[in-house]
Amino acid sequence: MVDAASEPDTGLKRLRDLLRKLYHGRSPAAVRFQLAVILVDLAIIAFFIASPVLQDEPAFLWLDYSIAALLAADIIARILASTDIVRWLRQPTVWVDIFILATLLLPTTFANLGFLRILRLWSLSRSGFLWRPFEEIGWREWRATGQAVINLLTFLFIITGFVYTFFFRAVGGLNGYVDALYFTVATVTTTGFGDIVLPGVWGKLTSIATMIIGISLFVRLAQSIFRPAKVHFPCPQCALQRHDPDAVHCKACGHILKIPDPGD
Repeated sequence: MVDAASEPDTGLKRLRDLLRKLYHGRSPAAVRFQLAVILVDLAIIAFFIASPVLQDEPAFLWLDYSIAALLAADIIARILASTDIVRWLRQPTVWVDIFILATLLLPTTFANLGFLRILRLWSLSRSGFLWRPFEEIGWREWRATGQAVINLLTFLFIITGFVYTFFFRAVGGLNGYVDALYFTVATVTTTGFGDIVLPGVWGKLTSIATMIIGISLFVRLAQSIFRPAKVHFPCPQCALQRHDPDAVHCKACGHILKIPDPGD
């Protein structure tokens, strides 16, 4: 690990300091930057969702490589902003982003795995970067619900992409993708209209896995909505993350907490 204070005062050090302030700071300029990055990420995720429909368009490769450049720039910037690069590289979300970058740089080689790019939404949520600006304006209590919603949406679009890639590719275009999405939602909700089914043993196994995991995610979402609200505040002693909004002591270790009010 390189100590930032011991680095010589070079252009690279100044760049790293600036990136740390932008990616991890709490100043108004940093919050605006973080919101801009989130909006760009959401636009990229929208492209990933629409990729099965757009992949036959003449401009698809141009968009694909442009987004690869944006994602590569973001990864490099986060590396420079990190105070411990080795630890940062060990995070699962980082490996997800690197895999997504590989699918963008080699769209033909990874054509059948392109639907996994939607994992970018999950990695964005798990990194905490998505929620930081909202916590600044006092929306801490919505983080658990937001993460549950994003987990469910990520799962829905991954299964939709998988079903489209391996079962509805012959239909092609928007109709095939809508059929895949319709099947996924009907299966996850256990509605089971039966008008669209997947053929063969692998189709049945896909349906079974979709129902089991989908119901689990729905239960998780319901719990996050109806259970008592919690706030995210790491205990300085035991690092427990979730506490009651009016908690004075950590329920795990008894350490005194100083949870800021939303308006602070």
